[in-house]
Amino acid sequence: MATTSTHRLVHIRKNDNVVVLAGKSKGRTGRVLRVFPSEGRAIVEGVNFVRKHTKANPQKNIKGGVLERESPVDASNLMVVCGECGKPARVGHKKLDDGKKVRTCRRCDGILDK
Repeated sequence: MATTSTHRLVHIRKNDNVVVLAGKSKGRTGRVLRVFPSEGRAIVEGVNFVRKHTKANPQKNIKGGVLERESPVDASNLMVVCGECGKPARVGHKKLDDGKKVRTCRRCDGILDK
């Protein structure tokens, strides 16, 4: 049986400003650093910190100890912050006159894609 990677519909992209809707980081805002469409998750700057125990590796110049770093958050718990109205908004889609497809803010009809 062949394994297939199914992509969930992810409404966020890298460098979007998002607000966390649920979980231990609820209410925090941050910039999306990385998106994993196949898992439906994203890493947000300054959100959902976990403690990772690392072993020292002098060859790679890595110090041992306990590091804190961001962990992926489910995309369903994130909402894009509109750049024009500055509020969290649902994402809509629109085709422009030149045929380009862009994401729009459902609250103010502002364009989210730069």
